Amino acid sequence: MSIKRPRTIQIFLPSGDPSGIRIAEQTTSIIRLIEVPRSDIADFVQMPEAKQVGLYFLVSGEGKDELYIGQSGEVGTRLMQHHKDEKKDWERALVLVSLTNNLTQTHVLYLESLSIEKAKNCQRYEVVNGNGGQKPHTPIPLKADCDEIHDIASLLLATLGYPIFEALVKPTETATEQLFICNRAGVDAMAYYTNEGMVVLKGSSAPFEAKRKTDHRIVEKRDALLEKGILSRQGDNVVFERDYLFKTPSGASGFMLLGSSNGWLDWKTVSGVTLHDWTNR
Repeated sequence: MSIKRPRTIQIFLPSGDPSGIRIAEQTTSIIRLIEVPRSDIADFVQMPEAKQVGLYFLVSGEGKDELYIGQSGEVGTRLMQHHKDEKKDWERALVLVSLTNNLTQTHVLYLESLSIEKAKNCQRYEVVNGNGGQKPHTPIPLKADCDEIHDIASLLLATLGYPIFEALVKPTETATEQLFICNRAGVDAMAYYTNEGMVVLKGSSAPFEAKRKTDHRIVEKRDALLEKGILSRQGDNVVFERDYLFKTPSGASGFMLLGSSNGWLDWKTVSGVTLHDWTNR
């Protein structure tokens, strides 16, 4: 999202279950986002929103980091088709509709194409769409409406825990945020500490084999990232091919070192100030 300002978001739980269907709205907008667990798909198709034109996101993967983006003239019917297809592996659907039921096929076709493009650029999720969608001819006024809808969708998705369109490190932050490095035991890594965790930057490297006792869970995660192309093997090292978010500083440094680590001490500024001291914890 381009502008950060105070917002009021309302989240409604139709069943009272916080892990069930959740409906999110910005109080000043006509856009509604509905999160649907696959187990509750039958309940969703009974809702009036299921009969609308809509944009949808299917989240899958062990780490909930795989994403399929689609659109439909009757979104409930389309989701039920995905549900009945045994080859489709997804756990949560996120459905974007209008409270006034005024989205058209042109709206959602444009939003689908725009969403695929932006999700791929942000690189938080592995987008599994086979193509980039069908971007139709869109008049300038309609395009402006779609861009605003997309901004609101980005906010609602992030509020529900799916920051699909939020850059890991925003361009403005790279000029103002403190850069931290980890250079223990052959590691050569750079990262930013954000309100989401530690973002290890593209080009950071670490030994493929550690001289210390390794944690098999970290090795398994490393191998998974190699398979996905987030890491590459270059000689005796692994190298990050893109920025990657770890939820904690220790999780980031431990991954680089293949074992236990206190990230608050192992991440330091160029002048040697630890992350712990820099943040005045």
